[in-house]
Amino acid sequence: MDAFSEILSGVKLSGALFFSAEFSAPWCFASPASNTLAPLLAPGAPHLVIYHFVIDGAAFVQLPAGQSLELGPGDIVVLPHGDPHLMTSARGATAASFEAAILSKIKARDLRPMQAGGGGDRARYVCGYMACDPFLSRPILGGLPPVFKVNIRTDPSGHWLESSILHLVEEAASGRVGSDAMLAKLSEALFVDTLRRYVAGLPEQQTGWLAGARDSIVGKSLGLLHSRIAHPWTIADLADQVGISRTALVERFTRYLSEPPMTYLTRWRLQLAARSLENTPRGVSEIAGEVGYESEAAFNRAFKREFGEPPGRYRVKHKRTGSKDLNVTPRPAEPTARSSNAESAESSGISQ
Repeated sequence: MDAFSEILSGVKLSGALFFSAEFSAPWCFASPASNTLAPLLAPGAPHLVIYHFVIDGAAFVQLPAGQSLELGPGDIVVLPHGDPHLMTSARGATAASFEAAILSKIKARDLRPMQAGGGGDRARYVCGYMACDPFLSRPILGGLPPVFKVNIRTDPSGHWLESSILHLVEEAASGRVGSDAMLAKLSEALFVDTLRRYVAGLPEQQTGWLAGARDSIVGKSLGLLHSRIAHPWTIADLADQVGISRTALVERFTRYLSEPPMTYLTRWRLQLAARSLENTPRGVSEIAGEVGYESEAAFNRAFKREFGEPPGRYRVKHKRTGSKDLNVTPRPAEPTARSSNAESAESSGISQ
């Protein structure tokens, strides 16, 4: 499995289309930050990614910091960090704000189409969200700008997704049994497809996790590390499996991710451990083994270096109530145990 898929498979994504709209110019509505919407859309979700899909017509999205994108038919605009934003028929438009009505629809889980505006040119679109754990999704979310867009009308897979979503949006208004569940699944598929298109369009000189995941060597390395998190990896072992020298692997990996493979692996293991401490009752020793540490003492030292406090204290301060639904359990530990020497080498980024 590739690195992108490994990250997404390790995090429970849940999403839905929360309303469809047909607005006539002039129109304008403001969307608050996702942490304001989360209690209405996905109670208990630590983070929401918001997106809008333009069916036909034109629109603009504007962020408080000044970013602005023009949208056309087939465009999906994504706000991965949940920034507040303005959707409007024209830059600078202030007429006919529908924020209160939209929040009311969200609260009522009303999927019937919304119609409003000043009677001019029309735009149709649907809005959706994706709930995820921001820490376990960090490799992907951290590589994304505050706002971006892709167009899904460039190939058959995009046309299939669009047709399916539009059919279910219409069906949702009828209240048929199962519509919400199907909308949620297709919303997730749409989100993943959007990310894939964004990654495919990155310039060749781009660095970061997403660009690295696309690189043949770095992407394979990431896929191996994420799929076998508890394996006693060394630079030599990883380099052998991807077919490159140790020196070349460290150089190439660092060029994209600004740190060598073993340092990256250590950080990711500790992130997984932290989520387990927050979300599960498992003991520290068991969690340490699941993320590749044979020695609980070595795990405690590494954890304290990363988070500034030992695992037990971290659990007391960060334990979530009602977090059992987040499904962030690391993969089971592999039979081969890590040694304290490997842990020490891992922290330095070089293994023997």
